[in-house]
Amino acid sequence: MLCLGWPAAMLGIFVAAPFLLMLRVSLAPLDRARLWGDGLTLNAFTQLGEHGVGKALFYSTVFAIGVSLISVVVAYPLTWLITRMRKKAQVCWLIFLLATLSLSDVLITFSWQVMLARKMWISQLLVWLGLLERTDSLVPGMGAVLCSLLYASIPFCVLLLFPALSRLDQSVIEAARTMGASASQSFFSIVIPMTRTPIVAALVMSVVSAMGAYTAPLILGRPETWTLSVLIGNTVLSAQDFPVGTAMAVVLLGVTLVIGTISTLALRRGVRP
Repeated sequence: MLCLGWPAAMLGIFVAAPFLLMLRVSLAPLDRARLWGDGLTLNAFTQLGEHGVGKALFYSTVFAIGVSLISVVVAYPLTWLITRMRKKAQVCWLIFLLATLSLSDVLITFSWQVMLARKMWISQLLVWLGLLERTDSLVPGMGAVLCSLLYASIPFCVLLLFPALSRLDQSVIEAARTMGASASQSFFSIVIPMTRTPIVAALVMSVVSAMGAYTAPLILGRPETWTLSVLIGNTVLSAQDFPVGTAMAVVLLGVTLVIGTISTLALRRGVRP
């Protein structure tokens, strides 16, 4: 009981208590002198439509779903290739991925801002491929935000998928190949169903991290495509409206939980071993 008590206490202190405080502030009246006033009111939630919450929430959802799907689609075959390598090569790849995770969001965002500038090689490569008529800056833009979020999300997905793929029973795959299944058939009918749990974990993790992204949309995105996280920061820091800002945070948390739950249920029902 004591061992179970400590995790429960930590969850209560670091998860439940901040959420209850956030919920309490969202139901408080505005009082800029004290950040929020006494009493309970729904004024903050009724004002959300006036602050463009719907539009910001739409872009947050688009980025979250896009990043999660692309991250898993890219990370899964990459992880599969890493698990087929020698142990030394696997260690080098894992060290490289961990090194990328050690970078801060601010450093990653400003690095992409430099790489996507007009005179850098990415713009010149797009001109050479015929995708651009002339070199131009790709910042700000939704593509720049997506690149920054994917750079941070794909390594997480690889690390989540690696243990399951590295411990995969190769005899099952060999048996399927012996019975006439092609490489693609054995991959989609055996490998993916056997690793559906880490796939779900990678999708949910990507959704949660992308929904709460702040630095990349703020610096690399346009004001008209800012996400709800950026809008929350502007509302709290610039407008000094803590009740409305925390009400936005409650909405963001609720939508994130809904998307994560739907992703989990859909994948578990759609993919059977």
